[in-house]
Amino acid sequence: MAKEETKTATQQPLVSVITPFYNTGEYIAECIESVLGQTYSNWEYILVNNQSTDSSRSIAERYARESSRIRLLDTPSFLGQVENFNAALRHMSPESRYCKVVLADDWLFPECLESMVALAEANPSAGIISSYRLFGDELTGDGLPYSDKLISGRKAGQHMLRDSYFLTGSPSSILLRAEIVRKTDPFYPEGWLHDDTEACFRVLTEYDLGFIHQVLSFSRKDEDSITSEVARFGPGPIRKYMFAVQYGPQFFSGDEYREYLQRETDFYGEFLAASVFEFRKKEFWDFHRKGLRTIGADFSSIGLPKYVLFELADIIFNPKKTLGRIICLFKSSQPKSLPKQKETPESAASAAKEQSTSP
Repeated sequence: MAKEETKTATQQPLVSVITPFYNTGEYIAECIESVLGQTYSNWEYILVNNQSTDSSRSIAERYARESSRIRLLDTPSFLGQVENFNAALRHMSPESRYCKVVLADDWLFPECLESMVALAEANPSAGIISSYRLFGDELTGDGLPYSDKLISGRKAGQHMLRDSYFLTGSPSSILLRAEIVRKTDPFYPEGWLHDDTEACFRVLTEYDLGFIHQVLSFSRKDEDSITSEVARFGPGPIRKYMFAVQYGPQFFSGDEYREYLQRETDFYGEFLAASVFEFRKKEFWDFHRKGLRTIGADFSSIGLPKYVLFELADIIFNPKKTLGRIICLFKSSQPKSLPKQKETPESAASAAKEQSTSP
């Protein structure tokens, strides 16, 4: 260790590392090994088995037998993904100063905990410590100048909302102050998508963001994740619009907010209008209705009829563009071979990964 060499484990703040898992036997050993390989010493590791039916639990049990710092717990019954994450957080030690979730198919680089705790200890106003991460073979989290190691929550929120900086990655790529997690139960909002990003926005309304300009975590791209399951519904535009409505007023003010909200409304309205003429199926529209209801909105409140009229005019007066759309529609209507799906309970999904474009 660099700066922590002279400190014993008991002199370091306790970090609760938490991995909820369900049927991740292919990857969970690699995840656990990455925690065991940390250069930071004072941690507890809580593994929560969500009624796995594969080898996951037996692998976790083997590691738990070998280390007294690892606790293996089982959920009493199968839980939905977000519900399971929230239940797992409740097992943190009361003495923990920091909380580090690591998804079961992700892993940490050796200096992850050491670097994050050092920055958090030096900056008590930081509620979240983040860093670059590898998302498959892609680098995410870039955008901030190298000199920005601590920025206000307001500035971080503006960058994430308006500038599409992906500063908080996934649960595996951030460290949280345990007191923040404890005071909000459930910590991850239950009921819709992008619960981890929404939780980060909530924290940033009160705390600063610490950022380490190093790659400290790896997130696996998962074709069976929740994000992949809903990709055909176009979650990006509605996600941006919902966050603009929910958190825009807390990070922007005056004309700046009005311009930002109008930009996201136009983006989403134009997307929906184009979808009308792409003859999207009922499940597409049900998905978007459900999302809008969570923020007390509907298609009328965003002015969808207006955007449909503009789209119709564009179709009529721009025949070259219309022909291109028809060709794209024809290609997309052709049958495609689907990737083989994992065998899971009907309500189960593997650990959600945020898209690497914008929060």
